Amino acid sequence: MKKEVTNADGKIAYPPGVKEITDKITTDEMIKRLKMVVKTFMDMDQDSEDEKQQYLPLALHLASEFFLRNPNKDVRLLVACCLADIFRIYAPEAPYTSHDKLKDIFLFITRQLKGLEDTKSPQFNRYFYLLENLAWVKSYNICFELEDCNEIFIQLFRTLFSVINNSHNKKVQMHMLDLMSSIIMEGDGVTQELLDSILINLIPAHKNLNKQSFDLAKVLLKRTVQTIEACIANFFNQVLVLGRSSVSDLSEHVFDLIQELFAIDPHLLLSVMPQLEFKLKSNDGEERLAVVRLLAKLFGSKDSDLATQNRPLWQCFLGRFNDIHVPVRLESVKFASHCLMNHPDLAKDLTEYLKVRSHDPEEAIRHDVIVTIITAAKRDLALVNDQLLGFVRERTLDKRWRVRKEAMMGLAQLYKKYCLHGEAGKEAAEKVSWIKDKLLHIYYQNSIDDKLLVEKIFAQYLVPHNLETEERMKCLYYLYASLDPNAVKALNEMWKCQNMLRSHVRELLDLHKQPTSEANCSAMFGKLMTIAKNLPDPGKAQDFVKKFNQVLGDDEKLRSQLELLISPTCSCKQADVCVREIARKLANPKQPTNPFLEMVKFLLERIAPVHIDSEAISALVKLMNKSIEGTADDEEEGVSPDTAIRSGLELLKVLSFTHPTSFHSAETYESLLQCLRMEDDKVAEAAIQIFRNTGHKIETDLPQIRSTLIPILHQKAKRGTPHQAKQAVHCIHAIFTNKEVQLAQIFEPLSRSLNADVPEQLITPLVSLGHISMLAPDQFASPMKSVVANFIVKDLLMNDRSTGEKNGKLWSPDEEVSPEVLAKVQAIKLLVRWLLGMKNNQSKSANSTLRLLSAMLVSEGDLTEQKRIRTYIGTIYLINIECLRQIFAQKLHKALVKLLLPLEYMAIFALCAKDPVKERRAHARQCLLKNISIRREYIKQNPMATEKLLSLLPEYVVPYMIHLLAHDPDFTRSQDVDQLRDIKECLWFMLEVLMTKNENNSHAFMKKMAENIKLTKDAQSPDESKMNEKLYTVCDVALCVINSKSALCNADSPKDPVLPMKFFTQPEKPKPAGVLGAVNKPLSATGRKPYVRSTGAETGSNINVNSELNPSTGNRSRQFFSPLVFVTITHYLVHLLFFT
Repeated sequence: MKKEVTNADGKIAYPPGVKEITDKITTDEMIKRLKMVVKTFMDMDQDSEDEKQQYLPLALHLASEFFLRNPNKDVRLLVACCLADIFRIYAPEAPYTSHDKLKDIFLFITRQLKGLEDTKSPQFNRYFYLLENLAWVKSYNICFELEDCNEIFIQLFRTLFSVINNSHNKKVQMHMLDLMSSIIMEGDGVTQELLDSILINLIPAHKNLNKQSFDLAKVLLKRTVQTIEACIANFFNQVLVLGRSSVSDLSEHVFDLIQELFAIDPHLLLSVMPQLEFKLKSNDGEERLAVVRLLAKLFGSKDSDLATQNRPLWQCFLGRFNDIHVPVRLESVKFASHCLMNHPDLAKDLTEYLKVRSHDPEEAIRHDVIVTIITAAKRDLALVNDQLLGFVRERTLDKRWRVRKEAMMGLAQLYKKYCLHGEAGKEAAEKVSWIKDKLLHIYYQNSIDDKLLVEKIFAQYLVPHNLETEERMKCLYYLYASLDPNAVKALNEMWKCQNMLRSHVRELLDLHKQPTSEANCSAMFGKLMTIAKNLPDPGKAQDFVKKFNQVLGDDEKLRSQLELLISPTCSCKQADVCVREIARKLANPKQPTNPFLEMVKFLLERIAPVHIDSEAISALVKLMNKSIEGTADDEEEGVSPDTAIRSGLELLKVLSFTHPTSFHSAETYESLLQCLRMEDDKVAEAAIQIFRNTGHKIETDLPQIRSTLIPILHQKAKRGTPHQAKQAVHCIHAIFTNKEVQLAQIFEPLSRSLNADVPEQLITPLVSLGHISMLAPDQFASPMKSVVANFIVKDLLMNDRSTGEKNGKLWSPDEEVSPEVLAKVQAIKLLVRWLLGMKNNQSKSANSTLRLLSAMLVSEGDLTEQKRIRTYIGTIYLINIECLRQIFAQKLHKALVKLLLPLEYMAIFALCAKDPVKERRAHARQCLLKNISIRREYIKQNPMATEKLLSLLPEYVVPYMIHLLAHDPDFTRSQDVDQLRDIKECLWFMLEVLMTKNENNSHAFMKKMAENIKLTKDAQSPDESKMNEKLYTVCDVALCVINSKSALCNADSPKDPVLPMKFFTQPEKPKPAGVLGAVNKPLSATGRKPYVRSTGAETGSNINVNSELNPSTGNRSRQFFSPLVFVTITHYLVHLLFFT
């Protein structure tokens, strides 16, 4: 050692003024002397050859163990500074030749760099000088010559990454980067351990702990991308492809590292991306999921162009939308949202895959498709195309409530953002203008959840209830004017349902005011059940409604609040206060989630008048006045003034049914009078109807309005359009106390002025006279009888003053029909209205009129004339006139659904199977479903209904249907295959709906009815063998259909069916053999059970039939066909009825 640190004379040369530095002196003295040495080396440069030679022993002395292991950190720092300068001065050759010594020196210097951490330390400047010197000279490059240089570099990198912090300035970071980048770029390669020391700073856990170390690693990688990319590729190849996770402790973080490296510089992963494509096709679902999550971030990041740069990887990634593993598909769908927002150019690629996923069997995936599209659309509507919005539109009818709700709420938010608020201009508003119609169409769905959500959407998004009255009504006014007809009907139905529910609650409160009794409790229970059906989950709602009813009974203040809420005079502001007050009283602070309170809120939201009150009606009327005056913003809102006025009147007309009290003001009625004077017939008609619905107090409270209104109504009843005349007569009858006088003033001049020679002037008078005779039959009984006998029948209906021109059409609109025919049509309507007025008295005139109408119905005439008249008397569904089918089906459905017509009329729906138009058949089937469900629900809700099952139970339509089809004029030959096919289609049209469920073993019950009918005769033609033959043939076809469609029909019927004696005679003892019964060998087909006709002993009997019957006797008693005919019909029935 002494040889290494002495000159030739054995002395170490120190700078002038510096005494010898040994372990004999104190630490303070040593520090003082070292500072002078540092100063000397700092001032030296590489050209000072003499000084370099002079101070070589000192340089060697400073690298001794005494200094490198000195316990004092200041001593170590000064020595490190000296050593750094020594490397600078003696560069490129270091004065230290021993590899071990060099390793010790650089490890020593590296340890001193830890002092950089504390920027507030008095010695920080010296630490900075040390770093600066090392970086500038690239001193660590000397270590490349050492075998174990990697240990030094790893220690250096770890030290620098650990000391960097936010108190360092850019110079510190720059010198660190220079130091490390020189090692990476000038070395032979980067070992895995050294690479780990860099990459570990990118892992999220480390990144969050020291953001500065992440930034340092990020800049370092960017600077050295060309050199380090191969090392990174090798690392990922080892882990991803070869599966050697042991090569690095960071193997489990490869996907996090790829994400960060891609964000730093995609060029770092040029060789890694093909490896990810390989991983996307892995057999391990979890592994594919991890890769999909990673690539979703890479493709979706804002500045990424990976999809365009690496199309094979992008296409492979898109394939994961169809992955068999549900979480992979789900992750792919979630990615689409970010991709649509950050890369609109990729929307075309994503559309087809999102379309498939929008029909995914997994509910969560369909839900997330909607979330993806809506999220992007809310960011910017231009990001989603019409096709993507169409997927959301489709999902509003999804089978799952969660998906439907998300789709509906998403569309509602888009409508509010782009249509109401107009955040993206008119073009965007036009793009989503269909949303309002679609959302309201959903109100047609049967689910109460759908209906309630539509109501909520309407109140919060389509017409926000929290807007000021004028703004709210403007929103409603133009919304109503721009809706399609079906949406208008849905909105009207919504108000109607809410109004009906208000009525139910009002009736419930009235029951609370009555004394307690059994009848009162029964009525209250029925009312509670009705209210519960109008709330979500009616089963649970029943319990909550009962509880709410108990609270109402105990809390008088709560009842008064509820009464105020549903009172006709309640304002929107009062309603808001009442709802909050009731909710506050029912809230329980100790119960965060209160299902009872939520259910009550649903009820309150449905019955609270949050949109319409007197102030709102006044605002609507003012808007309509502006449209009439031409000062409104109609064109700007995309509505023509005429449409705005007409729609505004229609809106007011609808609201006049649900909120009549809100119209009672002179200002409102003055505006309506102005509408009555307008030339538009529809506007005037609507205005009259509004007066009719709301004007009950005009006579007493507003005499000025009354005096102006009466002459206008008289004029409309005499010379207005037929619709205006009808409404004018009804309006007078509804709102005036002296209606007899008013109606007489109309009746008398009209009855005197009737002239059949001028038919075009007859239509309005006939309409007015007909409605007057219906509304006041007793007052005008005698004069009306004279008008009917002398003018209507003898002069008008029995005489033809003109000959119609045949146009070859089965049906013609009013414009193409002669005035005489139109007058005759109205004359027939008058007869019907007159009959309706006389329905409660037994009049010979009524009977003769009914006979007249029946004769006209049966008689045949010219297609263009008489058939048109015939439809207004009444119709049968077999008339081959297309528009009559739909009208008749609607009227039939309307009466049946209200239980106004007997069950036998439902049998007519079976004939709808013959309708050639698919849409009309579908409509008829929906009507049938609705009728059946209502009747079944009525039986469940009303215990007393069990006594009237013959007129209520839907299955009892079967005998009526069989009888009707047996009398079908098209069914002329029992063995005609085409006719039998028609009968089978008609039967199945009805039976398919009835057999959807086998409630109470209904399949066996219907089969028993068909069998029992064969024990009877047609009551209308008991002695006509051909008629009975057709009846039994229809029964056999019905039995074939029931047996072929249900395996449960052979069970025992729960009870013996009762047949209507109006159509069937009492059962006889001999039992008829079926048309199919003559075949001994049953036919069968693959996949179907053979139908085996049961013997007479096995066949159930009808009521009052108890004795055993002989099958052979039955076969002989009703044998209408020859054996050959039996075989032929059986063959065709089996093949056509079962297999077509």
